Amino acid sequence: MTATATRYLHLVRHGEATPDESGLTENGRRQATLLGRRLQDIPFAAIHHGPLPRAEETARLIGDELDGVPLHRSSLAGDYVPYVPHRDELPPESADLFLRFLAGAGEEEREHGPALARRALDRFTGPVDGEQDRHELVVTHNFLVAWLVRDALYAPEWRWLGLNHANAALTVIRYPPDRPASVLLTNDMRHLPADLRWTGFPPEQHV
Repeated sequence: MTATATRYLHLVRHGEATPDESGLTENGRRQATLLGRRLQDIPFAAIHHGPLPRAEETARLIGDELDGVPLHRSSLAGDYVPYVPHRDELPPESADLFLRFLAGAGEEEREHGPALARRALDRFTGPVDGEQDRHELVVTHNFLVAWLVRDALYAPEWRWLGLNHANAALTVIRYPPDRPASVLLTNDMRHLPADLRWTGFPPEQHV
């Protein structure tokens, strides 16, 4: 029997992006650097990041604060809609709200997003082969973080909707070989000063 060990999956939404999403704002660069400093003592095997500039720049700035951790570009860590529910899956009181939100997704995204999401589960979740625990960092976008948290909580597929994450916030999921997954941290911003927290959230949702 092949030995398995625990995977610690660290998930990060990219830093604050410029209005045209061509990269990070100055605040976004500060967020990424501060997060990298927080993560310096974690023995990461790899940093995976989405292909869009805001995720790639965030990953590079985090990597600059770490010691020789390889960066890997992956479409699985990209920005896509992971699942489009039918109305009868949704709570009646919020179905209209969610379906209006999803109406902006194009036909291609509706077709390819769920396939990418299934592959992301295969690639990034579950215990790892071998006897050594593994820490991996995925720098991605709000939707994928929500999708993976939902999966770790064994929630219905539609429940990625409504799970929001701030820029450069940290979420950590543990996948042991002998127990269900555990969400250890979610949307944690303790590494950021007050003026850099909660970007990416509507103002009324700040706490």
